[in-house]
Amino acid sequence: MDINFEYNDVKASDELESVVIEKLNKLADKYEFLIKADVFFKIENTPTNETGKVTEIKLSMPGPYLFAESSKENFQISFADALEKVRRQAEKKKDKMQAHY
Repeated sequence: MDINFEYNDVKASDELESVVIEKLNKLADKYEFLIKADVFFKIENTPTNETGKVTEIKLSMPGPYLFAESSKENFQISFADALEKVRRQAEKKKDKMQAHY
Protein backbone atom coordinates (compact mmCIF):
# COMPACT_ATOMS: atom_id res chain seq x y z
CA MET A 1 0.00 0.00 0.00
CA ASP A 2 1.23 3.47 -0.89
CA ILE A 3 1.35 5.81 2.15
CA ASN A 4 1.56 9.61 1.85
CA PHE A 5 2.18 12.02 4.72
CA GLU A 6 1.24 15.67 4.97
CA TYR A 7 2.17 17.96 7.85
CA ASN A 8 0.36 21.27 8.42
CA ASP A 9 2.22 23.52 10.87
CA VAL A 10 3.91 20.39 12.30
CA LYS A 11 7.54 19.30 12.00
CA ALA A 12 7.93 15.93 10.23
CA SER A 13 8.88 13.03 12.50
CA ASP A 14 10.66 9.90 11.26
CA GLU A 15 9.73 8.05 14.45
CA LEU A 16 6.04 8.86 14.04
CA GLU A 17 6.14 7.93 10.35
CA SER A 18 7.72 4.55 11.07
CA VAL A 19 5.00 3.70 13.61
CA VAL A 20 2.28 4.82 11.18
CA ILE A 21 3.77 2.79 8.31
CA GLU A 22 4.00 -0.32 10.48
CA LYS A 23 0.39 -0.06 11.67
CA LEU A 24 -1.02 0.78 8.23
CA ASN A 25 0.86 -2.11 6.61
CA LYS A 26 -0.69 -4.47 9.17
CA LEU A 27 -4.10 -3.08 8.26
CA ALA A 28 -3.36 -3.52 4.54
CA ASP A 29 -2.37 -7.15 5.14
CA LYS A 30 -5.74 -7.81 6.72
CA TYR A 31 -7.78 -5.84 4.17
CA GLU A 32 -6.31 -6.56 0.73
CA PHE A 33 -8.62 -4.11 -1.04
CA LEU A 34 -6.84 -1.06 0.45
CA ILE A 35 -4.76 0.74 -2.19
CA LYS A 36 -3.41 3.96 -0.69
CA ALA A 37 -3.36 5.85 2.60
CA ASP A 38 -3.11 9.61 3.07
CA VAL A 39 -2.19 10.63 6.62
CA PHE A 40 -2.47 14.27 7.69
CA PHE A 41 -1.04 15.74 10.88
CA LYS A 42 -1.99 19.24 11.99
CA ILE A 43 -2.32 21.37 15.09
CA GLU A 44 -5.53 23.20 15.94
CA ASN A 45 -6.04 25.81 18.61
CA THR A 46 -8.26 24.33 21.28
CA PRO A 47 -9.29 25.54 24.72
CA THR A 48 -7.72 22.52 26.48
CA ASN A 49 -4.44 20.62 26.27
CA GLU A 50 -6.37 17.34 25.91
CA THR A 51 -7.04 18.05 22.23
CA GLY A 52 -5.40 19.92 19.41
CA LYS A 53 -3.07 17.36 17.81
CA VAL A 54 -5.19 16.24 14.86
CA THR A 55 -4.62 13.14 12.76
CA GLU A 56 -6.69 12.45 9.66
CA ILE A 57 -6.52 9.17 7.75
CA LYS A 58 -7.98 8.69 4.28
CA LEU A 59 -7.84 5.17 2.83
CA SER A 60 -8.38 4.68 -0.89
CA MET A 61 -9.95 1.50 -2.25
CA PRO A 62 -12.41 0.50 -4.96
CA GLY A 63 -15.53 2.56 -4.35
CA PRO A 64 -15.78 5.35 -1.81
CA TYR A 65 -12.78 6.02 0.40
CA LEU A 66 -12.67 5.55 4.18
CA PHE A 67 -11.96 8.58 6.36
CA ALA A 68 -11.41 9.18 10.06
CA GLU A 69 -10.19 12.09 12.16
CA SER A 70 -9.14 12.37 15.77
CA SER A 71 -7.94 15.21 18.00
CA LYS A 72 -6.05 14.25 21.16
CA GLU A 73 -3.18 15.51 23.36
CA ASN A 74 -0.47 13.96 21.14
CA PHE A 75 -0.15 12.55 17.65
CA GLN A 76 0.46 8.93 18.69
CA ILE A 77 -2.83 8.79 20.58
CA SER A 78 -4.78 10.67 17.90
CA PHE A 79 -3.36 8.36 15.20
CA ALA A 80 -4.30 5.24 17.19
CA ASP A 81 -7.85 6.56 17.65
CA ALA A 82 -8.25 7.47 13.96
CA LEU A 83 -6.76 4.10 12.93
CA GLU A 84 -9.32 2.25 15.04
CA LYS A 85 -12.11 4.26 13.39
CA VAL A 86 -10.96 3.38 9.84
CA ARG A 87 -10.34 -0.23 10.88
CA ARG A 88 -14.00 -0.55 11.91
CA GLN A 89 -15.07 1.00 8.59
CA ALA A 90 -12.81 -1.42 6.67
CA GLU A 91 -14.29 -4.37 8.57
CA LYS A 92 -17.81 -3.27 7.62
CA LYS A 93 -16.72 -2.84 3.99
CA LYS A 94 -15.14 -6.31 3.98
CA ASP A 95 -18.36 -7.82 5.38
CA LYS A 96 -20.40 -6.14 2.64
CA MET A 97 -17.98 -7.29 -0.05
CA GLN A 98 -18.16 -10.92 1.19
CA ALA A 99 -21.95 -10.78 1.18
CA HIS A 100 -21.86 -10.23 -2.59
CA TYR A 101 -19.87 -13.40 -3.33
